[in-house]
Amino acid sequence: MRETFLPFSTPTIEDAEINEVVDSLKSGWITTGPKVKRFEDAFKAYVGAPYAIPLSSATAGLHVTLLALGIKEGDEIITTPMTFASTVSMIILCGATPVLADIEPGTLNIDPARIREKITPRTRAVIPVHFAGQSCDMDPIFALAREHNLTVIEDAAHAAGTEYKGRRIGSLDSISIFSFHPNKNITTGEGGMVCTADEALAEEISLLKFHGMSREAWKRFAASGTPNYDILLPGFKYNMMDIQAAIGIHQLPKLDSFIQKRTEIATYYNREFADVAELALPAYAPYDQRHAWHLYTPLVRIEKLDIDRDQFMAELKKHNIGSGLHYKAIHHHPYYRDHLGIADSDLPVATYASERILSLPLFPKMTKEDAADVVTAVKAVIAAHRCTR
Repeated sequence: MRETFLPFSTPTIEDAEINEVVDSLKSGWITTGPKVKRFEDAFKAYVGAPYAIPLSSATAGLHVTLLALGIKEGDEIITTPMTFASTVSMIILCGATPVLADIEPGTLNIDPARIREKITPRTRAVIPVHFAGQSCDMDPIFALAREHNLTVIEDAAHAAGTEYKGRRIGSLDSISIFSFHPNKNITTGEGGMVCTADEALAEEISLLKFHGMSREAWKRFAASGTPNYDILLPGFKYNMMDIQAAIGIHQLPKLDSFIQKRTEIATYYNREFADVAELALPAYAPYDQRHAWHLYTPLVRIEKLDIDRDQFMAELKKHNIGSGLHYKAIHHHPYYRDHLGIADSDLPVATYASERILSLPLFPKMTKEDAADVVTAVKAVIAAHRCTR
């Protein structure tokens, strides 16, 4: 057993990021300023989006996007049950109703066929989530959107660097919302980005994210600016700070190398676990894509063991191996189960995955020895708890 604890994830923060943050602190400009603009422009260029709006979080990005689209009470938005709560919380907080469509086995991405079944005259939008960094099959989703006049909002929290059929997520015919939380493929500490090709929508989101002021309101304190301003509509305080962007400026050029390292570790896991009958490994979608491997999420076949998933995670911790839970399905949380009135039988694939899924350690600073320790621990737990009946 390894001597030190291996966390499920840890960010890769190096001297360049630290020095840039220190530079911001010394400059006296620590809130939204020129470094946010630098990061915005760099990210926009990386994904190939005409417009990008930096925010304090992806959750904030989804909130103002829904408001800018005019989502309101009586509207329905279809999304996946295998996501973080913020995806459905923002729908509810806009007064609309989240409608959960079941997922595909293997990839755990939303199933386009199940989306079709959930469309009603009240449906306004679809929010696919690129689970674990693997793109959903977007072509059939876009076809449904065109057929029923729906807006597609990609929850790309896991998908910085993900590609679908040769195009980066963020450049498709949709709105894409990215997260820069510390466990994501790149981080700004906390932070998010909304990417779109719609100039009017980008302007509305920009107004909503900062009190309804103009997009360049931060410049009013610069030497060339004026302190006068106008409020054009009621807004929020969802702006990204220069301190955050200072980290992102140096994270973004490393993203491709981070993904390469994550892919190497995921490939190693797949090889080492290939013959372990007690695990169902993440499936790779058949269409042309680039998986960003934000997460590595096997399903523990608890029917073959004498412990459940939560006990499996506790046993891994005894071996000094951390793990994560991404995700307990939305309808397994008391509020959403009761509010939405969803039974397990309504979402059988998500229910099955929710009871078995866990995330194994996967981050760029992991060594080969770290990955080998994970494999050894997983196999040891399985050997100790394999059903003999």
